[in-house]
Amino acid sequence: GIIYAGCSAARDIFTVMAITENEILSQDQENEILDVVTILTFVVSFIDVTFYLWIFDALNGTMQYLEGMNQAMKLKRYLRLRLILLISVLFAILWSVFGIVDSYNDKRMVNEEENGWVLSAVWEINYLFVLIGLSYLWAPETGAKEYAYVMELSPVGGDLEF
Repeated sequence: GIIYAGCSAARDIFTVMAITENEILSQDQENEILDVVTILTFVVSFIDVTFYLWIFDALNGTMQYLEGMNQAMKLKRYLRLRLILLISVLFAILWSVFGIVDSYNDKRMVNEEENGWVLSAVWEINYLFVLIGLSYLWAPETGAKEYAYVMELSPVGGDLEF
């Protein structure tokens, strides 16, 4: 987490520095800073992917345990969590592909000088979607305290042996 925070903060600081200090910096210095920003962007993206894979691996283990214990209600909640995260990943992939295709076009769809804020705002909307989805999924409910500590009984007849 500390490496992620450090790389992300350094990327943001270097980006702001390259944009705001363009009168002081030479073209070579500005290009070097933007190269560092590109490298830090790949590092942050790699860490993001690693975290997502780690989360999905842990979710799969938890869901297998819940399925083995016949905990249908708890399993349903974790399946919804996985759906929220999968939609987030799909959105991120689609926006990344759009950004790459847009950057290679001669006439860009999103002009960075006029609408540059859109490029970063879309990522924030993705994070907001995940936050709202998780907040809704784990919103306080009546009887939640009892629900957390109670094992759901398996259906009658499936496990009974005489």
